[in-house]
Amino acid sequence: MTSSPPPAAASSGPPGARAPLRRLTARGRHESHRAATPLELFFDLCFVVAIAQAGVQLVHSVAESHAGEGILNYAMVFFAIWWAWMNFSWFASAYDNDDVLYRIVTLVQIAGVLVLAAGVSRAFEDHDWTAVVIGYVIMRVAMSAQWLRAARSAAPAERAMALRYAGGVLVCQVGWLGLLLLPESGRGWLFLVMVVLELSVPVFAERKHPSSWHPHHIAERYGLFTIIVLGETIAAATVAVKSGIDENDALGELLPIAAGGLLIVFAAWWVYFVVPVHGHLRSNRQSFLWGYGHYVVFASAAAIGAGLEVAVEQAVGEAHISTPAASAAVTLPTALFLLTVWALHARHFKVGVAEQSVLPTAALLVLCCTFAGGLAVLAAGLVLAAAVASGVLLTARRSVPERGPAASTG
Repeated sequence: MTSSPPPAAASSGPPGARAPLRRLTARGRHESHRAATPLELFFDLCFVVAIAQAGVQLVHSVAESHAGEGILNYAMVFFAIWWAWMNFSWFASAYDNDDVLYRIVTLVQIAGVLVLAAGVSRAFEDHDWTAVVIGYVIMRVAMSAQWLRAARSAAPAERAMALRYAGGVLVCQVGWLGLLLLPESGRGWLFLVMVVLELSVPVFAERKHPSSWHPHHIAERYGLFTIIVLGETIAAATVAVKSGIDENDALGELLPIAAGGLLIVFAAWWVYFVVPVHGHLRSNRQSFLWGYGHYVVFASAAAIGAGLEVAVEQAVGEAHISTPAASAAVTLPTALFLLTVWALHARHFKVGVAEQSVLPTAALLVLCCTFAGGLAVLAAGLVLAAAVASGVLLTARRSVPERGPAASTG
């Protein structure tokens, strides 16, 4: 549970005012009515600005037939955004006290992601990662400061965990700065090494004393971020379709893409939120796998929007790629989203082969839609709509009790 402010601090200021500085102590894991705060929602919205910038550059790379390089750069930028967001979210779930210092340090992290966002275009176009790395380091050093503050008020075991977090984060930042010194040929390998080290910090820090994150709060935070990313996907696709209609008078070519894209995003939302997942997050092992796996969920959800933009540009003749390649820009991330959501939590609530096979089968059929020509996106959207309908019908059939002799007498 949160600690109360000292009496002197609580008595200062107008009635109902909160102390400007309070101890940063662990909150209760089973605290009731725990929900996302306005600061967390603001944090998410600012992080999506960086995701949008990465999506724009991915569109340009794929449309100009540089898909391999564009996807690699997108994966690297998205890791920096996702990992900083994820670390803050789990820390906030365990320690958020919403005092002045906590808010200021969080705003510093937001400033860091905006610096990162400003450097995304140079990273893609000129291979200049300076702003991206600096923005990332700003976010991570601020995160380390939060852990050091938590260590000051913690018992010995918890203090050791917080110090391991702070030290691990700071050590990793030295490695990330190496991206600015190495030649371009060595950056990819250093990136892979640093990803492994970053992902290992929570496992190392919590090996003896787990942090007191809140399952319902974490599930809500991830769900809200998924909604915001899907919203950005719709916004990007809408702007692309509008531009295509205004500049090329191509309503006939773009209507199937718009309809199919809308069905895909609607179905993605439905699939993700069909069951509450917080009950599955019972241990660090389950939660680490679930949380880490959301890199693919978030990245693929955002990539769907980029793919829809590519499909629009190809349909109006502004992309230098074939129709199947443009279709794959939509169907590949869509299939990846379906499979990852199924693997992370949907499968834990499915019963029987029929229910378990709905999403994997839908992912396979979506991939097959890649070769449907100009109707590929619409076909993929219809497949997802059918998958959602099938899931609803199967669940409803399971929920209706069989009428045996005892039931018939009622």
